[in-house]
Amino acid sequence: LVHAYNDDSFIEIIGETSMAGWIRGQIRRKIIWNDTHFSLDIECDRSDFVAGQFIRVGLDVDGERLARPYSCVNPPGKSGIEIFFNTVPEGPLSNRLASLNEGESIWLGDAIHGFLTLPQVPPEAKNLWLIATGTGVGPFLSILQTDEPWGRFNKISLIYGLRHLSNFCYSELIDDLKLKQPEKLNVIPCITGEKPLNGYYGRVTEAIENGKLEEIANCKITTDSSHFMLCGNQAMIKDVSAILGEKGLTKHMRRDPGQISSEKYH
Repeated sequence: LVHAYNDDSFIEIIGETSMAGWIRGQIRRKIIWNDTHFSLDIECDRSDFVAGQFIRVGLDVDGERLARPYSCVNPPGKSGIEIFFNTVPEGPLSNRLASLNEGESIWLGDAIHGFLTLPQVPPEAKNLWLIATGTGVGPFLSILQTDEPWGRFNKISLIYGLRHLSNFCYSELIDDLKLKQPEKLNVIPCITGEKPLNGYYGRVTEAIENGKLEEIANCKITTDSSHFMLCGNQAMIKDVSAILGEKGLTKHMRRDPGQISSEKYH
């Protein structure tokens, strides 16, 4: 499934007359991963969503509400909502979110949306490929913290494309998931700015084209057993989709099943 986001270019500006449909949350915990990457654990009256879905997050600025969608990182059923984001230069919302502290208020949409979820993956898929860049790993972490993928798939490969290892956030959670499911879960960082001890030195697209991704994962990409979920910057999503298309994989639609389905929430 294709999920494209995460910068301030998709912000909604909501006037005072359109502020229905929101609930108030409170920052319960703030994680500062580095200078540009942050997570907010938000206490609120929401826990009923499907892993992989997203929620609108908003702040009031000069009488208007700035809002954009963010994927839920925590699994369903856990109290509250956790989001993972990066700041962008001159970003009107992301920088304000990064400046929030524990105890401060924030707005959340009263509905949670999205189809980047396992129920949308065709039942014949046996090997799940999760390809993320940057903060796009968020919805996959939500999915991997549930029971469903471990009982459903033979192999799950989490491919995390980054420029530097310093941006490999949630490493402790990912290590814990790997420890619990060593036979099923592959974790493959694809790092472009430095050579990793484990993983691939280069872009995700290169690793697919030259066959290294399949080699490292010890899993073949096939049209009858593979399903890809992509989340991150749009250039990666476009390029990976094209490369997979050359291998015979197609866009998934409800009336025309394939191996790559798409959703855009902006």
